[in-house]
Amino acid sequence: MSRIFRATALLILLAACGGGYNSAPRNLNDACAILDERPRYLRDMKKAQRKWRVPVHVQMAILYQESKFIGNARTPLRYALGVIPMGRASSAYGYSQALDGTWDEYRDSHGGRGAKRDDFQDAVDFMGWYMDETTRTLGISIADARNQYLAYHEGRAGYARQSYLSKPWLIRVADAVGDRADMYRNQLLRCGKI
Repeated sequence: MSRIFRATALLILLAACGGGYNSAPRNLNDACAILDERPRYLRDMKKAQRKWRVPVHVQMAILYQESKFIGNARTPLRYALGVIPMGRASSAYGYSQALDGTWDEYRDSHGGRGAKRDDFQDAVDFMGWYMDETTRTLGISIADARNQYLAYHEGRAGYARQSYLSKPWLIRVADAVGDRADMYRNQLLRCGKI
């Protein structure tokens, strides 16, 4: 009996230690605190910055808006009559809230078949890939968090059509993303992380 107990305890311990972060860092308003709590994030974001040129503070601001740094984030369920689950609003999933089709395009072109949306390194590489392509096709500066976010949310074709102009709420959100990127940048400069 003690053998089964030990095996079960070991299995539970291993399960608790595995996987990614499925909860948000404690202080989302302090970039330095986020990176002190999760040092791997900085390493992964700097790698994406070297590869795609997207500044760390821009990555962080968009991650905050998309998932609050939660690895298994999903869009909310929709309900009919307030009680019958009807599925999710979209296929967005993971840190970057990448849609199924866009994620597949990334994996086919750059991420490899093993890339996962709930893996932080894969998610920031995806974001870098997407924003680099946005810069090349739409001319949006890689450091322009506000407009990169609009193109990220609406898709490049939607951004080119200016679909966001009919969504005042989205423009407010994009402004907040730009403000958060500036805040994170100033914090990261103060604590010497960038």
